[in-house]
Amino acid sequence: MTDPQLSIVIPCYNEETRLKRTLEQTLAYLRARGGAAEIIVVSDGSKDKTKVVAEECLTHAPENVSTRVVEYFPNHGKGYAVKVGMMLAKGARILFMDADYSVPLEDLAKAEALLDKNVDIAIGSRALEDTKIVEHQSFLRERFAKLFGLMQRTYLGLKLKDTQCGFKLFTYQAAREIFPRLKLSSVIFDGEALWLAKKQGFTVAEFPVEWTHDLDTRISYTPLKAVKVLVDVIKVPWLHLNTKRAK
Repeated sequence: MTDPQLSIVIPCYNEETRLKRTLEQTLAYLRARGGAAEIIVVSDGSKDKTKVVAEECLTHAPENVSTRVVEYFPNHGKGYAVKVGMMLAKGARILFMDADYSVPLEDLAKAEALLDKNVDIAIGSRALEDTKIVEHQSFLRERFAKLFGLMQRTYLGLKLKDTQCGFKLFTYQAAREIFPRLKLSSVIFDGEALWLAKKQGFTVAEFPVEWTHDLDTRISYTPLKAVKVLVDVIKVPWLHLNTKRAK
């Protein structure tokens, strides 16, 4: 198979119950889309049958789709899993998406339209006027999300309405420049990646999505975890004092 036009990276932790539907939807989308593509599933130290479910589902991949399932131990966090998958991906464009299929792949067309206009990174946003929220997060999760967003806009200087939506498309070059440098494994890795993009001169644009929150989430928020995440936000510039874009 020729090098893929599109890579899809799906980070997972204990996703045996949700992953089958997500992979079936993804395979159906890629089958209809045509063109060379790849799916990379990264099991981040899962304690269930995530790897088995992924391998079984991907045996049904069409000829235009190559597949890979990676598993390692112990669990390191979503940021680490995304980094592993993004560094393995070979596609001219590389998407990472959540295992709960909170954003339908049909929204990828909006991201690709931005890259067609020479944007380097297109990120799904739950805060734009045309976004459709089918199922909201809990009040507490939404408050935490707003707090993290405020810190990233003010402290990190990210002029983006939503940095945390798990549906982001990168050019191959942007992914190869950014993800090897990623140091955070917590949920704030999105902010770190986008800060690195800004630091290295990559262009970022948001696009509206249809988004559905799954109550069976793998990410929980507690006051202690919130403090740790806020500390990670503060650390970002200090972790990359000498970062420059490769020439």
